[in-house]
Amino acid sequence: MGQVGIDTPLAREVLDRVRSIPTGFVATYGDICPQAPRFAGAALAACDDPTVPWQRVVRAGGALAKGARQRRLLEAEGVPFKAGHVDMDVAWFLLDSP
Repeated sequence: MGQVGIDTPLAREVLDRVRSIPTGFVATYGDICPQAPRFAGAALAACDDPTVPWQRVVRAGGALAKGARQRRLLEAEGVPFKAGHVDMDVAWFLLDSP
């Protein structure tokens, strides 16, 4: 996959969906962009906008893509963990369909 531009309609939609995840909750890359979860990850990686709470996007099953830094940010928001992963039974935020 080439470099993702964040000034495309799909990238803007991805970033808007990430902004809609409330504090203390998470969504998965697949929730953010069901048709292209890897695109969601690439768009977040290319974005440096501090209004986009990238830490609230996790892998399916609650695994963290960005490790300890992401975990610290999520714990500070009150996101619960179980066995090293986000407790998706408690913290998963169901987004509206795109």
